[in-house]
Amino acid sequence: MFLSSIVNNAKRLAPIVRAMSSQSGPLVDLTVDNYGVAVLTMQRPPVNSLNLDMIKELSKSLDEVEKSKSKGLILTSSSPTVFSAGLDIMEMYKPDLKRAEEFWTTLQDVYFKLFDSNFVTTAAINGHAPGGGCLLSMSCEYRVMVSGKFTIGLNETALGIVAPTWFMDTMCHTIPIREAEYALTTARMFTSDEALKVRLIDETATNKADAISKCKDFIEKFENIPPLARSITKQKIRQGPIQRLRQNRKADLDEFLSNLKHPKVQQSLETYIQILKMKSSKN
Repeated sequence: MFLSSIVNNAKRLAPIVRAMSSQSGPLVDLTVDNYGVAVLTMQRPPVNSLNLDMIKELSKSLDEVEKSKSKGLILTSSSPTVFSAGLDIMEMYKPDLKRAEEFWTTLQDVYFKLFDSNFVTTAAINGHAPGGGCLLSMSCEYRVMVSGKFTIGLNETALGIVAPTWFMDTMCHTIPIREAEYALTTARMFTSDEALKVRLIDETATNKADAISKCKDFIEKFENIPPLARSITKQKIRQGPIQRLRQNRKADLDEFLSNLKHPKVQQSLETYIQILKMKSSKN
């Protein structure tokens, strides 16, 4: 069950996992440098929470990167403190079911386009990355995280949520399965040093510019590797999680929609949203 109760530890997690975002301007920015490296910047203030509009723009941008034949992608954030706070709770609270269906299927699409891409993918993680933010970074091939107070992980169980199977699959593909099991069941949020130790990230950086530079260094490692051989090798290694979601995509959507309609789920979401609002009013 993906959604159940969002009561446990909500007050503790609310400062990091804010769901409401204001919008003024483009949700993402996509640039390509002189070396053919694409930089995709999430910029939905204040915390890059993933609503339908945001993930649709991410999906379109990933299509553009594919069409442009860029050497590689760096996914990052315009926020100085948050990479992405994950899924926007407002998409799940009292939802229009047609919009909710589009929201979930578009999220699945973004996952396929990122995790199964032909091009090299990296993440310059310059802030907190809980939940869906962690999923986006794990979907990339290489992750560089800015050191300091920031944390990363799939913390769904602390909110009474069971992460979707494909979230779990991606974490088990990224770090040792025993570490993944412990992290998922305890809602562990890793510091950059802890994440590096279990290989949830590949390097640490002093700041965003350093993280982007290290991502570019990784992309450059493939300068003399035939792109087709590289991409096919990557996709074969990743085919397990991809095939499981493709084969169960409709069932995954049905489960998501079924849980959204449950009165207890909506009550829990409302409770959590009120906590967020109280926290916001005090800041």
